[in-house]
Amino acid sequence: MPENRPGLGPTRSSEPGVAAEGDGPAIAQPGALRGQAWLTLQTRHAGRLVKGRQRAADRPAITGLLGFANLLRAIWHGVRADDPYADWWLVKVDQALDLAPADLDRAKTALEERLAASEGMDVDTAASVKPTRVKLQFANPYAYRGAQLLASYDGFARRVLSAQYVGLLTRSDAEQRLHHAAKPIRRAFASALGYRFLGITRSDVAQGTAKAEQAVESMGAVPPEILSGAVRAELARVRPEFADDGMSAFPSTALQNAS
Repeated sequence: MPENRPGLGPTRSSEPGVAAEGDGPAIAQPGALRGQAWLTLQTRHAGRLVKGRQRAADRPAITGLLGFANLLRAIWHGVRADDPYADWWLVKVDQALDLAPADLDRAKTALEERLAASEGMDVDTAASVKPTRVKLQFANPYAYRGAQLLASYDGFARRVLSAQYVGLLTRSDAEQRLHHAAKPIRRAFASALGYRFLGITRSDVAQGTAKAEQAVESMGAVPPEILSGAVRAELARVRPEFADDGMSAFPSTALQNAS
């Protein structure tokens, strides 16, 4: 019979936990994670892509980061509800966000090659005297990826404007480079457009319900590989019955400006 010495015997805890090896005390499970993320922008060019632009008679609308995040909220909710159209749209978003950094990298490479041709002159990248710090509070990782993309564009814009200031780029050249580099970001943000949450599920599609017919009319026929679940976005959340990772890490309210 093992020796029963004070302080060494097994103990019980009122908190849920797991037993340690041997006769040690139970170990309480850690609570849910909490954290915070911030986006710092130093150029007006990047700042304009936060809110985007409303449609006007002489110009189309531009979906900004805020609008992108709002559109993603509905898509993310649809993915959780087993809506195959939400899965389809999230794949489109995933692909657009994958392509955008490569396009931006090419713009950065072309700029550095242009600046390298100016022998004997090195230009530091200018920094804002009062950057805008934005508090990010999103409900899904794809909105945060959009913010990362915007931060990368902000760095590119700083480099372009610095070169323009010292005369290494003309104004028209700088504006053209900034406009061209912003296109993949606008495309990525616009990739979330067109989805409608109709409360449809894979079962509705399989049974050909009225909801399924409405979805086909408004959004097209969902591809079979999406319907079967063979193709999903890389960061798509798992189905509710498997979701138990305890990682409701960041608040899911709207993005806010911080002082």
